[in-house]
Amino acid sequence: MTEITIGGRSVGPAHKPFIIAEMSGNHNQSLARALALVDAAAAAGVDALKLQTYTADTITMDTGFTINEAGTSLWEGKNLYQLYQEAHTPWAWHAEIFARARQHGMLAFSSPFDETAVDFLAGLDVPAYKIASFENAHWPLLRKVAATGKPVILSTGAATLAEVDEAVQVLRQAGCRELVLLKCTSTYPASPHNTNLRTIPALAAAFGCPVGLSDHTMGVGASVAAVALGACVIEKHFTLSRAEGGVDAAFSLEPHELKSLVEETERAHLALGGVQLFVQPDEAKSRVFKRSIYVARPIAAGELLTAENLRIIRPADGLWPRHWDTVLGRRATRALAPGTPLQWGDL
Repeated sequence: MTEITIGGRSVGPAHKPFIIAEMSGNHNQSLARALALVDAAAAAGVDALKLQTYTADTITMDTGFTINEAGTSLWEGKNLYQLYQEAHTPWAWHAEIFARARQHGMLAFSSPFDETAVDFLAGLDVPAYKIASFENAHWPLLRKVAATGKPVILSTGAATLAEVDEAVQVLRQAGCRELVLLKCTSTYPASPHNTNLRTIPALAAAFGCPVGLSDHTMGVGASVAAVALGACVIEKHFTLSRAEGGVDAAFSLEPHELKSLVEETERAHLALGGVQLFVQPDEAKSRVFKRSIYVARPIAAGELLTAENLRIIRPADGLWPRHWDTVLGRRATRALAPGTPLQWGDL
């Protein structure tokens, strides 16, 4: 299935990219800031707002585990449990955030991180579910989400092809009929070097479903390129201001950049068009600016046509340059003034 529907909006290669603004923890534990983020996403023109639905206790245990990634992580040295306490979106906020999004005409849904979150989101009648990369091997969660009958968006980060295939089979066998896969590099931020966008058409061919990009790179370049390779969905973290900080702020777009993402990915999609090996109606009038053969000096009737009394210039009102060798050495049928576009009847 190369096209699906999310909340009444068609998602697939024939449609403009479906842009998801990921709030994540960039609300910095302020509901007012969360609502301001919703307003900013709507002003940027995105299709959907996405949250993450978990608590520290539903995603981990307070074991004292500390992130240790040799200086490559934004969260280096942080206690995992405490990080999720800082980053989570309070469940009591979800209804108000979703309502605010709907007031703007945006879709709103979330990534559940355990089965209780699926039940909670079902009560809010979300139009779709997103499975985060670190949950794509959580088969009980996949089955729970698939059983809702809603579209599923599955990120493929930190997974082998075999693991992605297993996840897709689990989802489909449990009732998922509308599926989107997102190419994702689970580093924060990701770099252009490890983004590997050519995976997008490979996933589409392998699984027969729309494919997109969960983009953790800086800027919008990777997302625009992804659309050129067939991405139907773009997910991007956003914040009001990177300078104000937040758990994901460092690799999140600011509002003006989010607006640019919407505009440039749609422009990229429109520019793809089809295979064009002919002169389009829109450019037909421009053919006059090609060159043709013109009289450069006065030519008497019967005079030889030569490289000295002819020139190849713009506009294209005379014989085309491909006839140059045929024309040279022929004689003029009439007197020709400089600036005359040469025609077959003049030979």
